[in-house]
Amino acid sequence: MERGPATISFLSDYGSADEFVGVVHSVIRQLAPDTVVIDITHEVPAHDVRAGALTLARAAQYLAPGVVLAVVDPGVGTARRGVAVEVGDGESVLVGPDNGLLAPAVAMVGGATRAVELTSEAHRLAAPGPTFDGRDVFAPAAAHLSNGVALTDLGPEVDVAGLRPGMMPLSQLKDGALAAEVLWVDRFGNAQLNVDPGDLEALGGVEGTRLELRWGETRRSAVVARTFAEVGPGDIGLVVDSYGLVAVVLDRRPAAEELGIGPGDAIDLAPLEDDPGAVTAVTFRERPHR
Repeated sequence: MERGPATISFLSDYGSADEFVGVVHSVIRQLAPDTVVIDITHEVPAHDVRAGALTLARAAQYLAPGVVLAVVDPGVGTARRGVAVEVGDGESVLVGPDNGLLAPAVAMVGGATRAVELTSEAHRLAAPGPTFDGRDVFAPAAAHLSNGVALTDLGPEVDVAGLRPGMMPLSQLKDGALAAEVLWVDRFGNAQLNVDPGDLEALGGVEGTRLELRWGETRRSAVVARTFAEVGPGDIGLVVDSYGLVAVVLDRRPAAEELGIGPGDAIDLAPLEDDPGAVTAVTFRERPHR
């Protein structure tokens, strides 16, 4: 059997307090001892499929070709499918639950070419209970693929159009305003928005422009800057981040914490009527209850 991809990139919401990540590594090691496992992150918030999907999508274009093992699976043990999704005509395969977790990353790298449902008993572990598919189903599937097992040996092919789509919020221009959302807050407190730099420029936000940010009764001046260091002490910045999206930042301080914003918060951006070419108003709406 021809050797499969030599790398498995692993993402989960398992954290580091329990043995879950180590057990998955050990299962892969026993089945595919020559495979390198790269840990993307295991600090996705527990059960947060949306956050996991966005994290995986951000990382996807930079991952080594091979197998991607992603597990954020609040529906474990239910009728939701386990799947392996081929992309790039076989260059990589994404393995995980069919719950929307994989979909944004699949789209980011050009879409699926084939997919199978993981049903083969010969390519999984005997499970003492139905609640750890990361160990019993997904890790063995990833390891067998790395060993060169054919995709279709893992189970029957499924229609790629029937895979569950991800929930990727898109900004929308309505009545001259841009309705946006906080996608992600990184460990430095930078709040990434689902706003493309071109959308910001269309509203008058260009480098060096002074903008107005408004949430509740609070208004603050901000600057569209190229780097964090260009945002002065006590000032707020709008910077294009390393993924090409606009982020609300402070220089060496956590913007999200100080401004009281977080993932899922809705934000409206719109030119001010009295100076549409120079100033943009940003309104932070109350986060909807979930």
